[in-house]
Amino acid sequence: MKKILEDIKVLDLTDHWFGTWCTMMMADLGAEVIKIEPPWGATGRIGSGPMFGGVSPTFHYLNLSKKAMAIDLKNPKGLEIFKELVKVSDVVVQNFSPGTMERLGLGYDVLKELNPGIIYAALSGFGQTGPYSPRGSFASIAEAMSGHSRLTGDGVDPKGPPIRMAQAIGDLGPGTMAAMSVIAAIRYRDKTGKGQMIDVAQFDCMTAYCVAIVGYTMTGMLPWQTREKYPMAHVSGLMKAKDGWIAVAGHRPRAVDKLKERLGVDEITYEVLKDFVAGLSRDEVVDYMVEVGLPVAPIYHINETAEDPHLEARNMFVEVDHPKAGKIKVPNFPVKFSETPGEITSAAPLLGQNNKEVLMELLGYTEEQVERLEKEGIIVTDKP
Repeated sequence: MKKILEDIKVLDLTDHWFGTWCTMMMADLGAEVIKIEPPWGATGRIGSGPMFGGVSPTFHYLNLSKKAMAIDLKNPKGLEIFKELVKVSDVVVQNFSPGTMERLGLGYDVLKELNPGIIYAALSGFGQTGPYSPRGSFASIAEAMSGHSRLTGDGVDPKGPPIRMAQAIGDLGPGTMAAMSVIAAIRYRDKTGKGQMIDVAQFDCMTAYCVAIVGYTMTGMLPWQTREKYPMAHVSGLMKAKDGWIAVAGHRPRAVDKLKERLGVDEITYEVLKDFVAGLSRDEVVDYMVEVGLPVAPIYHINETAEDPHLEARNMFVEVDHPKAGKIKVPNFPVKFSETPGEITSAAPLLGQNNKEVLMELLGYTEEQVERLEKEGIIVTDKP
């Protein structure tokens, strides 16, 4: 075995960040992920800002290493193709609104009759049950209701406004949880032969990620109230240097003692450290703190992240070649395995790029049958 999931086929009905992140991680671990879009393409292909090769940069990233089919699931012939694929697949992942798959005639009860071993992951904002289940959701909704937006704002000013988290952690966090759960269900099926349904809700996952809730349930105080009543002894935070910003995490007593000695002070307070940092350049502060052993980092713009020599040394960026957008630099799979490394194998696919391959090689269709489906608009294939 060269890849952990090399014998797993995933039918990917997801759109936007939540589901596509989940399936991309499985693709990077070797799964054959077949992205299934409507004939007009997933809405995630279109984004704000510039387009490259006809799609957004986000789509280029979140659909790496995947194959693609474009099928009209509202047409009986398209629906039949999907059901045939279910019979020879291991996993179905979707993030439609609850009830959509059932209306298409593709609910879990139907799919498990076609394939008792199928693992069916239903991703949504609020889950398949509960009073909020019908509500729509995106990352910012889950972040808001799980307390993260308020906590982020409270870190700046408890009396000020909430602050939205950057980069849709309300999608990426739950998407990671979904991928882990699918792999756990594969492990269960390995032992029992049984598939199962997985109900993954953004709100649930982001609540689980909110460690501060346990502090509240135990103390009855909000985090900012706890900080006021029980001020922390260590000095941490974001501080401005002459030419930029740094982050300091003063959680190492020995390093703090060494810093006291270096600065000739009895206590390292936030003000003492802030004044010291303000007199140096960003890189000078980082070098100084590294020498005394205090965790520190320059606060990067993403262009600096993309050029960081440590990330380069750890092979954290790779280049893929897209048939329309050309060469693209993208983050690599981040976890290093000694025996079964993750790998990005291809750029994001064109719409329906693998229609012919999947239909003929996986389902045994003839070339004439594929051409007929194309003419009837059941499938759509974009050309380079």
